[in-house]
Amino acid sequence: MQGALLYIGDHVNQYTPGGYPMRGPRTQRRIVKRMKLTKHEHANLVLDKGNETLVIDPGAFTTPLTDLRNVVGIVITHEHPDHWTPEQLDRILEMNPEAKIYGPQGVAVAAAVYPVIVVHDGDEIAVGEFALRFFGEKHAVIHSSFPVIDNVGVIVDGTLAYPGDSFTVPPIEVDVLAVPAGAPWLKIGEVMDYVAEVKPKRSFPTHEMVLSVIGKNMANERIGSVTESNGGKFFALEPGDTLDL
Repeated sequence: MQGALLYIGDHVNQYTPGGYPMRGPRTQRRIVKRMKLTKHEHANLVLDKGNETLVIDPGAFTTPLTDLRNVVGIVITHEHPDHWTPEQLDRILEMNPEAKIYGPQGVAVAAAVYPVIVVHDGDEIAVGEFALRFFGEKHAVIHSSFPVIDNVGVIVDGTLAYPGDSFTVPPIEVDVLAVPAGAPWLKIGEVMDYVAEVKPKRSFPTHEMVLSVIGKNMANERIGSVTESNGGKFFALEPGDTLDL
């Protein structure tokens, strides 16, 4: 009887002519695909990996997203229109009808005509080549007169962390942090404290379209100073700029 090979996981089961199995390590050549981040206006981030694309928060303050192809997933952190609009979703879905939409319960209610997959703090989901981990539960407080809505942050491939509209600290050591730079719910001192607590290796600003040029430059200086004081590197990304992750 000739020996046969059966691959199971990371091991090879080799059966000898006598029928006794011999186990040995399987040598695998792993191909690591790089991920590229493109920052668009305000809170919109587009991630490309291999031939697949992930879109985060395509909202009203972002120019129309008309040329995105191979989109496998869309993450909407919360229901506010600067993070999603029906028009932006329709543009993406028209070219990518199989793309999955993920968001908290508040998004599922606000975007009820779309098949939103509800995600919660701690959920981990594989979307094509992307590994997503969600964290946090609520939007930061704007004012006592405003309801506190659902909000989830997202970690992509254990590398990029984006909290949405919150200062929820990611449950991992963060390589790249997308830092909210300007909003009615924050002040720059809180942003600096957040960056100091997270201690990312790299950071860049997001949620900045509500700021003037002077305000944006000031926020970049503050975020950069705290990032660098902890040994990290700050990237003052502008809409259309990219970062290799």
